[in-house]
Amino acid sequence: MDKLKMHSPNLTQDNIARMREIFPGCVTEANGEDGKMKLAVDFDQLRQELSESIAEGPLERYQLNWPGKREALLTANAPIAKTLRPCREESVDFETTKNLFIEGDNLDALKLLQETFLGKVKVIYIDPPYNTGNDFIYHDNFVQDFEEFLLNSKQKDLSGNRLIANNESNGRFHSDWLSMIYPRVKLARNLLQDNGLIFISIDDCEAASLRKICDEIFGEENFLAQIVWKKIYSGKADASHFGKFHEYILCYAKNVAAVEVRLLPRTDEMNARYSNPDNDPRGPWLSNDLTAAGERSAGHFEIKSPSGKSFDSPEGKHWLYSSETMQRLLSDNRIFFGKKGDAFPRLKRFLTEVQQGRKPNTVWLHDEVGHTDEGTKELKNLLGKNIDFQAPKPSRLIKQILKLATHSDRGEIVMDFFAGSGTTAQAVYSLNAEDQGNRRFVLVQIPQDCEPKSEAFKAGFKTISNITRQRMMLSGNQCKSNNALLNDDADFGFRVLKIDASNFADVYYTPDSFERDDLDLFVDNIKPDRIPEDLLFQVMLDWGVDLALPVTKQAIQGKDVFFVDGNALAACFDANGSIDEAFVKELAKHQPLRVVFRDAGFKDSAVKINVEQIFKSLSPSTEVKCI
Repeated sequence: MDKLKMHSPNLTQDNIARMREIFPGCVTEANGEDGKMKLAVDFDQLRQELSESIAEGPLERYQLNWPGKREALLTANAPIAKTLRPCREESVDFETTKNLFIEGDNLDALKLLQETFLGKVKVIYIDPPYNTGNDFIYHDNFVQDFEEFLLNSKQKDLSGNRLIANNESNGRFHSDWLSMIYPRVKLARNLLQDNGLIFISIDDCEAASLRKICDEIFGEENFLAQIVWKKIYSGKADASHFGKFHEYILCYAKNVAAVEVRLLPRTDEMNARYSNPDNDPRGPWLSNDLTAAGERSAGHFEIKSPSGKSFDSPEGKHWLYSSETMQRLLSDNRIFFGKKGDAFPRLKRFLTEVQQGRKPNTVWLHDEVGHTDEGTKELKNLLGKNIDFQAPKPSRLIKQILKLATHSDRGEIVMDFFAGSGTTAQAVYSLNAEDQGNRRFVLVQIPQDCEPKSEAFKAGFKTISNITRQRMMLSGNQCKSNNALLNDDADFGFRVLKIDASNFADVYYTPDSFERDDLDLFVDNIKPDRIPEDLLFQVMLDWGVDLALPVTKQAIQGKDVFFVDGNALAACFDANGSIDEAFVKELAKHQPLRVVFRDAGFKDSAVKINVEQIFKSLSPSTEVKCI
């Protein structure tokens, strides 16, 4: 029976496997430092395969480079042995919600979600630190070998040690920021659907570098827009040269050929141009010119108005339509000759026939999508006037993005892994309430400590993630109370998951590093402070099962069995050696798609050996594994 690996994917090995499919002769087996065989790339052979397309040595090439880029790439690909632990007491509607709030380092979160949400996210919005010299950025743990990284990654980091101030006096001021953002954006791309979009807020300091990073990760051809958001009413009076009114939002597609940027609703001003002076039953209309510049054969003929007056196209112009088409338009009351019936003819174009929306432009004004003051007031109205959170985005800004990138009725996933105060969650709640939508979100926020002297700390918020969670709860309640016509299944909850060290002891990952005499200490490889539901969510992560699926618990022959989404996954973590063949046969009758047992739960080795045969007989489609 196979064991689950219980760590995030090793993306380097995954990349080698994909290369093997394209160039099978360039991937071979080699001995690793631990003496075990593993896949490795034969670069000499690969150079021969690509001999006409290789840029190496001192050749000039177009690229973005900085000190630490190689280590940033290694950091993105290296696996971690961490997990997500459910926290029911801090969740809202834990059993039924489809929304997830993950508390922890977003780089860890992106790695842990690589299998669960691979190719499933419709839109990502992030508002990373802007690198102004005062922002805190993530201090990532660079370049270790596989075993060392895996072991160290199981240690629970203190949030205060993960964030550092990136002052302008730092000799790696830009490099540190680039090394921080690069692996996160690279991992984020994997999670997007083929028709997915990513939107990234940024200011002038790193906009050019971020654009080059995204060109490299997404491909220059998938760049859609660099949106200018006018975020304030007026510039500061003490601006040294130019008043800064704006920030940028970069927009990239996963695959520009598959992407759809939706239309925005038509404005009242646009619709006000249409009227109905002749009380046409087809509704309001706007008149258009019936002529075009230039002479054309058969482009001149007379049109007679209801008053009997005749009209021909002016000299140097011609009618847009043929005589036959024009007669049909006349018969259909599609041509207007003015209120008195004797004015030059014009074509009636009805409001119901024009494009029911408008294409977005690349300048977003604060009267349409909000401004920084609005974002601050919005947060304070929910959490209290003394909350001092630096420049939260207005929810109208995020709603604009959601309108462009999502549909109301497809259950599409919105992700924000720099969640901050939780504006994205409020935007999803609000838009779903407006259009009866079922969008869902995945938010990630590190539990960064609030400054002890800050008003937020005095108000009882010890960490930024406390603020995020409270805003999510209050904005959800606000949407429920302000909208009487909600669907019965409207979702204003969230399931809290916290990143933590693996549920499994070190011996599970590196058994060769322990002496044989010590192995008796690790008969049970589960850490003593972990409960069965912790194990369930790590199994779900490892198997790529949606972490928002409903979980139920049933007793079968006196043993607790978890069922995820009915029969998507069944798990029994009893460790007292009580799992016998009778229990396995009873469980197999439920015909789960996947089933997992705890190694220490089997009555004896014979039962463990027979489990797969029992399922093959009673539920042949079930995949069986153990931990």
